[in-house]
Amino acid sequence: MRILHTADWHLGRIFQGIHLTSDQVYILDQLKSIIRESKVDLIVVSGDIYDRAVPPPEAVKLLDDTISSFIFDLKIPMIVIAGNHDSPDRLNFGSRLFAAHNLFLSGSLQFPVNPIVLSDDNGPVYFYALPYAEPSLVRELADNQEIREHNDAMATIINTIELNRSSRSVLCGHAFVQGADICRDSERPLCIGGTGSIDSAIFDEFTCTILGHLHRPQIVANSSIHYSGSILPYSFSETDHKKSVTLLDIDKDGKVTYEYIPLQPKHALRIVNGTMAEIIQAAAHDSNPDDYLLVRLQDKEPILDAIGKLRTVYPNVLLIERPGLESTISDLYETRVDHRKLSDEDLFAAFVSQTTGSTLTDAQADFFLSIVEKVHRKEREASE
Repeated sequence: MRILHTADWHLGRIFQGIHLTSDQVYILDQLKSIIRESKVDLIVVSGDIYDRAVPPPEAVKLLDDTISSFIFDLKIPMIVIAGNHDSPDRLNFGSRLFAAHNLFLSGSLQFPVNPIVLSDDNGPVYFYALPYAEPSLVRELADNQEIREHNDAMATIINTIELNRSSRSVLCGHAFVQGADICRDSERPLCIGGTGSIDSAIFDEFTCTILGHLHRPQIVANSSIHYSGSILPYSFSETDHKKSVTLLDIDKDGKVTYEYIPLQPKHALRIVNGTMAEIIQAAAHDSNPDDYLLVRLQDKEPILDAIGKLRTVYPNVLLIERPGLESTISDLYETRVDHRKLSDEDLFAAFVSQTTGSTLTDAQADFFLSIVEKVHRKEREASE
């Protein structure tokens, strides 16, 4: 059986003020082409379909259009589960009706878990769709007050499954497995305090486990546990990720092979370093000026309307960092002078030294003092 595994679509995502719907349409159109060309038997989406529990209308329409295309036009069955970003009840709506059309929605955890049985030329394959569930919910469903952490909850859920070990079995879930490579900037923690991680040994009895939540595609610890990763980079910490979907082939003996099919974003995420002059000069030879950029300006002097200047050559500059102007906490703690006793000029000189590492020049001091004098003059005039 050939399975196309994908996850973490995050439909409705807003990134640095940019609505990513058109970028997501661009990627999902590529999925349609991959499905057509690869003769896929099943599509599995392992959670975080939406970016938030109440998605915007355009995200709901995009999901409706995409699923309709996969089910009705391409005639490929789908298994879709909820992730920690999704609303379980909203995603679960209509699941019994949709199952008659080979769309298997699993928004709310069913306890105990019953398999979805699909067949190929070699017989049945048992799929266990496990949407994301808080330990508190599993504790209530199992009536077991000892369930406190995600590992306890997952072990309890899997213990309800009566596996037929002579048949192939696939667990579809949304979780953080110990040993996997995480990306803290874009993956919402599964718990506050305690631990949200799960022991990989819990999944040993399954032919393979295909998961969502982590945004980098990976196989965990050379095991049968696989993350497809997100369809787009959703933070600048993901600029080194190679986004893809995965084709899993399960043969008659349960041997699994993986093939990564790369996805090409409409706008790549990049980080650009340099001074303002260097970046503007290099832009003339940049073949992808419309990429989404984080610019790290190395200039040590203030720049008026830096983002406006950069957007004349890079229209999609989303974020600017100024490492040349950033003061460090250690510098502040090392300063032992009582600033309350310093003059305005001395305070400004200390500020320039801490933020730029350079000494205030006479010309800069004269200019600063002229501004201070104007401010004091206005204050005197207002009080007269």
